[in-house]
Amino acid sequence: MHAPTDAAGIAAGYAFTGPALELGALLWDGVCEPGARVRVPLPLLNRHGLVAGATGTGKTKTLQLLAEQLSAHGVPVFLADVKGDLSGISAPGAPNAKVASRCAEVGQEWRPAGFPAEFYALGGLGDGVPVRATITGFGPLLLSKVLQLNRTQEQSLGLVFHYADQKGLELVDLKDLRSVVAFLTSDEGKGELKGIGGLSPATAGVILRSLTAFEAQGMAGFFGEPEFDTSELLRTADDGRGIVSVLELPAVLDRPQLFSTFLMWLLADLFHDLPEIGDADRPRLVFFFDEAHLLFDGASKAFLESVTRTVRLIRSKGIGVFFVTQSPEDVPADVLGQLGNRVQHALRAFTPDDRKALRATVRTFPDSAYDLEELLTGLGTGEAVVTVLGENGAPTPVAATRLRAPESLMGPVDGAALDRAVRASPLYGRYAQAVDRESAHEMLAARARARVSEPEPASKPGSRSKPGSRSEPEARSGSEARSGSRSAAGRDEPSVVEQVVGSGVFRSLARSIGTQIGREITRSLFGTARRRR
Repeated sequence: MHAPTDAAGIAAGYAFTGPALELGALLWDGVCEPGARVRVPLPLLNRHGLVAGATGTGKTKTLQLLAEQLSAHGVPVFLADVKGDLSGISAPGAPNAKVASRCAEVGQEWRPAGFPAEFYALGGLGDGVPVRATITGFGPLLLSKVLQLNRTQEQSLGLVFHYADQKGLELVDLKDLRSVVAFLTSDEGKGELKGIGGLSPATAGVILRSLTAFEAQGMAGFFGEPEFDTSELLRTADDGRGIVSVLELPAVLDRPQLFSTFLMWLLADLFHDLPEIGDADRPRLVFFFDEAHLLFDGASKAFLESVTRTVRLIRSKGIGVFFVTQSPEDVPADVLGQLGNRVQHALRAFTPDDRKALRATVRTFPDSAYDLEELLTGLGTGEAVVTVLGENGAPTPVAATRLRAPESLMGPVDGAALDRAVRASPLYGRYAQAVDRESAHEMLAARARARVSEPEPASKPGSRSKPGSRSEPEARSGSEARSGSRSAAGRDEPSVVEQVVGSGVFRSLARSIGTQIGREITRSLFGTARRRR
């Protein structure tokens, strides 16, 4: 099929009969054609998409434009607000000369409007309802990405999670995970993992050091309870509009691995929990994944495979995912091939590497009447090259587009107004206060203390020790040596490692915990887990 060679032919490719989002007006020979509307069909937004372009080319405003219209169509939206300027979606926009000029150029009837929004913050850092995950819920693959573990360490961490799952031992926060790793590498506990491959002391040491460093950077608050229920992202307002969930990220910009992986946890958890609905008349949720390159940088093969499978399969559950980044090259080919809707803002070509990336980008588009290499370097702010999936599932003609203006505030809302909105949220009381209930760490420590306080049973005359066991003097000598070591280190309380190593109650503890939290924990493609609701 040949590409259209004139404006009318391109515009015909966007003349959909069903509901669609308005992107803007066609650009042809440097002239904006307000009668030639460029659109994207609403039902096809679960086929995913890419919004790309150099810094300052208008990507954020494109997200805002799409989110507004999705909300108006009753579709909930998730936005990652990296720069802190998307909170304005909750307030009506302010008319000005630039807005009036853009609307005249693209034939837009602009009406200022705010949209229902909910604001979130990772671990409560920043303005928003706190979003936390339990360690068990987060899973080993995503946690390995955050801790920057290598493949061997990632696999070893997976063994720890597998063991905890099998024993019904929920890992709520980082200290729970540390306690279990310490036990499994002790003389008493290391035999527990022999049947599934074992855990080397060296690798366990790396994991423990990584966890300690992670906590030292102030990361502990992101893990714990109450764990965020991702179904909160699927809500609509009383007037039927979709709620725009805005995750405020400026307070954690110095932790890019953390927030990008947390975004993937939200998506993986939705995939894990939602039933399939097939192709529907509109998406159940559209999820904008900003700074997508951070997700893929340094990722293991297993992690990338899980991302690819999640993106491929989640559309059948009604979720559309849009990756937002500077260049299509930031997204692995297996993922890029699944993104049916493309909004490509301007690219820069100042260096040989830039020009190579530009040529690679051009090759990802269908045949076009445009000289795309020239066009992509000459686009202005708020202009983009667009191709989407049409109502028949085939790609539309490539269209240079001058984009419409958002109708909500293009900038952040006042800090006091944002704080009031957060505190007035019906979710604030549910998630604001962290809860540190008794979990693996506390129970292990309590059982260890109880074991130490129990009197030693008297030995029967003539009885012999079991093979490999120590005599009472040896045990006492070892205990005294450990006690002396603790005193020398100036510690009043035994460490968790010593408490666990010195106890023999782990098996009964695991059984008792298992009866409390349920015997079956299912894990998704990413190893994320959630207790059955």
